[in-house]
Amino acid sequence: MALTPGFDLFQLPEEHQELRSVLRDLCEKEIAPHAEDVDRNARFPEEALAALNAAGFNAVHVPEEFGGQGADSVAACIVIEEVARVCGSSSLIPAVNKLGTMGLILKGSDELKAKVLGDLVNGEMASYALTERGAGSDAAAMKTRAVRDGEDWVLNGSKCFITNGGRSTWYTVMAVTDPEKGANGISAFMVHKDDEGFRVGGLEHKMGIKGSPTAELYFEDCRVPGDRMIGEEGTGFKTALETLDHTRPTIGAQALGLAQGAYDYAVGYVQEREQFGKPVAAFQNTQFMLADMRTKIEAARLMVYTAAANAERGHADGGGKLGLMAAAAKTFASDVAMEVTTDAVQLLGGYGYTSDFPVERMMRDAKITQIYEGTNQVCRLVAGRQLLAEGRKR
Repeated sequence: MALTPGFDLFQLPEEHQELRSVLRDLCEKEIAPHAEDVDRNARFPEEALAALNAAGFNAVHVPEEFGGQGADSVAACIVIEEVARVCGSSSLIPAVNKLGTMGLILKGSDELKAKVLGDLVNGEMASYALTERGAGSDAAAMKTRAVRDGEDWVLNGSKCFITNGGRSTWYTVMAVTDPEKGANGISAFMVHKDDEGFRVGGLEHKMGIKGSPTAELYFEDCRVPGDRMIGEEGTGFKTALETLDHTRPTIGAQALGLAQGAYDYAVGYVQEREQFGKPVAAFQNTQFMLADMRTKIEAARLMVYTAAANAERGHADGGGKLGLMAAAAKTFASDVAMEVTTDAVQLLGGYGYTSDFPVERMMRDAKITQIYEGTNQVCRLVAGRQLLAEGRKR
């Protein structure tokens, strides 16, 4: 499903609209019924994984030459958005599969792509391992080391806050190969769950997205074959940043889905709930809240799709650079998600604050979208630096 030259951001092509329709039906039937239990028991959404795998939506971004659907970036965002609309935890299956393999797709050898992406097409999962306890927003300060040993590399160190850690088969891991070169001394590797010296540590106990495990990874003389390095030695940090330019819109899509799900539920609720002898929806202040929520959602959707279309083309349209659009879309959509889900809880009143209704779960899930794949503060820095760089060129 490649983008056509005449791609119109104001009206999605028919194939994208059909994709949304199919996803909406699948999510309502196969994923939504389990969302509350997944959250309440902090369990992995096995039903969602099975449904997405069966329908081929677990990793739609995989190119056709490696057995995938070759879906464009906007289509991938639609998949994530629709899953997030009913279950934030489940949406991290397709989102993190893309995050965990985007660097490989951008810079990896065909042989390595065939090995890893083939597993994803067959239902396996991938994760992205960049963050460390002492290197979060300042990722270049990482300490995990990789030392050459013959034709192999030996990794030592740890990574934290790894989404779907322990469930994935493959991990894109950033490690320092030359400490004298700073960020230019970082390389990227594909690590397999069965590699000698690799193990998964304990899981984090989180506010939201409880169905998606967030784990610590340990590398203790972990031996990785040399042909599993992504790109050239020393290019790993650049690959990591390029990856985020392509995947930040997917976090925007997740945020967008959470906002849409909360909005949809709130609209239905206020039309049924009565106070002072009439539906809550009849009050003007309710209508103003709903209007603001919908306005923000529609604006966020346009930003996310525009950023995704830019990533697909590999350049920026509309006067912005790829990194700027990706960071801005992720920031705006995640802020909207937090605002809309909070308003949805408010519209439900006391019921909204209970776990008997889904909007409180959506509000908790929405918070993380302001934090991961670059906190919104870091994303604003990225956008600001790009704006200044553009200004200097004029």
